[in-house]
Amino acid sequence: MAMPGNEQFADLLCARIEGDPGRLEHRQFPDGETYLRIRSEIGDRDVVLVCSLDKPDAKMLPLLFAADTLRELGARSIGLVAPYLAYMRQDVRFQPGEAVTSRTFAATLSRHLDWLVTVDPHLHRYQALDEVYRIPSRVVHAAPLMAHWIRQNVVRPIIIGPDRESEQWVSQVAAAAGAPFLVCDKERSGDRSVRIAIPHAKALVDHQPVLVDDIASSGRTLAVAARQLVDRGHRPPDCAVVHPLFADDAMQLLHSLVRRIVSTNTIGHVTNGVDMSGPVADAVKTFLLPRA
Repeated sequence: MAMPGNEQFADLLCARIEGDPGRLEHRQFPDGETYLRIRSEIGDRDVVLVCSLDKPDAKMLPLLFAADTLRELGARSIGLVAPYLAYMRQDVRFQPGEAVTSRTFAATLSRHLDWLVTVDPHLHRYQALDEVYRIPSRVVHAAPLMAHWIRQNVVRPIIIGPDRESEQWVSQVAAAAGAPFLVCDKERSGDRSVRIAIPHAKALVDHQPVLVDDIASSGRTLAVAARQLVDRGHRPPDCAVVHPLFADDAMQLLHSLVRRIVSTNTIGHVTNGVDMSGPVADAVKTFLLPRA
């Protein structure tokens, strides 16, 4: 059952798990409140809600309304496929009085759902989702499919990570793609202010640079790295990202600096070129085994 805007991914997933497409009606009242109606027979069935949680504040209430309504209508279980999982950034109180939003968000979803499947959540200080989510979860990794895209589309690639935190993930993409890699040194002084140093730049001379990141939001980190590569006489890089948030002018900024951009379909975007529905379906099936 697709929440609004998630129909394409839900259709791919439905075919792979041999499920029935659910029907959900959703609209806004003039005062901004949500009207929601389940238009499918639900009794004693396992329901998979599909809702990628970019722009989460607008999506959260309709998702919770849907989950509770499904429960009241007799659903046997209610799981969430959130290809992109929001509110993982604030995992500690950096300044006095700050809300640790990752905990509140996780606690809220855990109260309304039975399980969760997501793709490469932005884990930083948390080692696993079960540190904050009280429901069973599965994490699907995009690295194998991104590496496959690189093998098929890039000649002599070198994989470049935007910062030291990305090294473990970037090394996995590079190993699967059979390519060398390096990671940048990044210093962030604000949401849109980034300084980057690219070590061992001479290693790029005979290779096609591929900037790889898990999330592209403001696009500043990728743009600074791409500009430095071009300014030093290297080829315009390709850019491969898992979650294409691309806020504000991020796309226009990157397009002027890179050769091409590709993303997974965890968030619907014109750059989508890597389909994650296969491994997501495999994860979902682990929650849908026949019950005794």
